[in-house]
Amino acid sequence: MLCVTIARSRHKAMIAEYQHFAEAGADLVELRLDYIGRHIDLRRLLANRPCPLIVTCRRREDGGRWEKTEDERLMILRSAIASGVDYVDLEEDIADKIPRYGSTKRIVSLHNFEETPEDLESIHARLAALDADIVKIATMANSFSDSIRMLHLAASTQTPTIALCMGDLGTVTRILGLRYGAPFTFSVPKVGRKIAPGQISFEDMREMYRPQEINEETRLYGVVADPVAHSLSPQIHNAAFANRQLNCRYLPFRIPADELSLFLQWCKESNVGGLSVTIPHKEAMLDLMSEVEAAAKGIGAINTVAIRGMDAVGYNTDYRAAMDCLTEALQTQRRVGGIDDDRGLSEIFAGRGVLILGAGGAARAIGYGLRQRGAVVAISSRTAKRAEKLASDIGGRALPWASRHDIKPGILVNCTPVGMHPDVDSCPYEKNYLNENMIVFDTIYNPEQTVLVKAAREVGCFVVNGLDMFVRQAAYQFKLFTGLEPPSKLMRETVKRITSPVRF
Repeated sequence: MLCVTIARSRHKAMIAEYQHFAEAGADLVELRLDYIGRHIDLRRLLANRPCPLIVTCRRREDGGRWEKTEDERLMILRSAIASGVDYVDLEEDIADKIPRYGSTKRIVSLHNFEETPEDLESIHARLAALDADIVKIATMANSFSDSIRMLHLAASTQTPTIALCMGDLGTVTRILGLRYGAPFTFSVPKVGRKIAPGQISFEDMREMYRPQEINEETRLYGVVADPVAHSLSPQIHNAAFANRQLNCRYLPFRIPADELSLFLQWCKESNVGGLSVTIPHKEAMLDLMSEVEAAAKGIGAINTVAIRGMDAVGYNTDYRAAMDCLTEALQTQRRVGGIDDDRGLSEIFAGRGVLILGAGGAARAIGYGLRQRGAVVAISSRTAKRAEKLASDIGGRALPWASRHDIKPGILVNCTPVGMHPDVDSCPYEKNYLNENMIVFDTIYNPEQTVLVKAAREVGCFVVNGLDMFVRQAAYQFKLFTGLEPPSKLMRETVKRITSPVRF
């Protein structure tokens, strides 16, 4: 079941949201009574129950907002049980003070906002012994291994158990909880109204992750990064899977660098079919592969992993997508200029001057591709050592960041995050150094129209934006993951909808 937690300060708002989410398809609603700032009128709150509900009244030390006396809180919980609510949430230290009554099921819970204790099994045994219908353990994940332990706990217990980790490192426990035996999983009304760290909105749970439909046969995929919350990959890939009616789900995995190997092993054992890899793991993940395609090996970084049994194969779809974008741009520019020839890829890039801003994974992939095709490449990064290292690796030259305007490239490629949401007013390259003969390629896709892109269009440059590259690389990944042709138009529309300014 999918539960949505409602925490409003006024009865009217709480009742309205209860009705709304019941109509929207919530299987269960949790009313957080500790958020009501004045006298709690249970009769009013419980008069109409459009779907089953949980009553919770949490103290501050347990992550709640209750400020009145403990006796008043216990009275509220007993009254809710007497009213016949479906579930009541009781912390460990009060469970034996509130006896079972009627048909109300007892959730006996423990919350730890600092860590995930080592003794999860003994904690579970204590809670289950307190006449629990359901045990709930919610702890802070400080590593991905915490989430793995929590999922194993959920799968190994006799008493129905909600075992989840809070924070971005614990997102997997919220989405996969039902698969591992949890009776329900929690969501919140909106992204901006999280009650505990790492919670997911009801809309994203219902539309994108659909946890109720995840079963043992569901093939999992995901993006691995640190941080990962900003990634749009779950939206675009889950939309594509749904379009093709595949029993697949794509998750965000925040993984610290020192847990990459552990994570990859977990993937191989957990029906994970593939991964998108992004900052800061593109280079480190390559060393963990069973096999790597030639281009990715030359680049020294991967952004895609296909998992086949216990083997993991690395690819670089950034490279393919970027080269496709630049090739089309060059060919179109030449046609518009009245030059119509049939020269090959290497020939149209040969000798062309390129300035790449940035020295990360995308810059590495694009720089490698351009050098393979004979372009003359300069790398300029705010971190000089990274620029020098990349230039040495691909056979280009490094240019100090302060000197990036000193050359006149035929192609300018921005691989820095300068101009990315939320820093949308920044630009990595000054407009007065642009000219109409340049091709300007900004790899940022959120927003689609960056300050650099707008400036380039005003000057008359031929522009390639990051949306083109992002959709192409995701489409390549989809085909590597599934063997099917990707719904590229849908994937593009999904990104444009998500990054539309009305969302910000």
